Amino acid sequence: MEENTEKNEYSPQEQQQLFDHEFMPQLNALYNFAYKLTYDEDDAKDLVQDTYMKAHRFINSFQKGTNAKAWLFRILKNSFINEYRKKSKQPSKVDYQEVEGYYNSEGTDKPSVTTDLRVDTVKNMMGDEITNALNSLDVDFKTVIILCDLEGFTYDEMAKILDIPIGTVRSRIHRARNLLKEKLANYAASMGY
Repeated sequence: MEENTEKNEYSPQEQQQLFDHEFMPQLNALYNFAYKLTYDEDDAKDLVQDTYMKAHRFINSFQKGTNAKAWLFRILKNSFINEYRKKSKQPSKVDYQEVEGYYNSEGTDKPSVTTDLRVDTVKNMMGDEITNALNSLDVDFKTVIILCDLEGFTYDEMAKILDIPIGTVRSRIHRARNLLKEKLANYAASMGY
């Protein structure tokens, strides 16, 4: 897949027009995509903000008249994957001052004060089998399902966003749907499907 790498020299007025008319109308779609990748409002907002900052920084690489939504989704997807890889290589961090402050505060001698983190962690996910199944997929499979089935991108657009051949897009969608089908088989049966 060849891509036009020609740089443009947009004037400040043209850059503002691109942002106002091409990029900003995609804000809600970008946030929805980011939220479906992260399932955290703050992380999704940070990801969208990072996407717009990179779009501003690299605006001269955007080809006017092409699909701005696909260009922005590609930036967001790359930012997410880079951050995901960086976080997965870091050990878990604990703020010991926060823990110490909590246990030194009054009222910690009550046994009911300490929360069961296992319950707290899954509390908001109970009953949402589809979200759990989607979250359990590898990031490559999760991304193609979101782009295709939730955001409605064509295979060609997805190939450009993900920077992979269209055959790989088709293959990943097929494999991702089969994985979801396996993970949701019991749930579908319990719902009468």
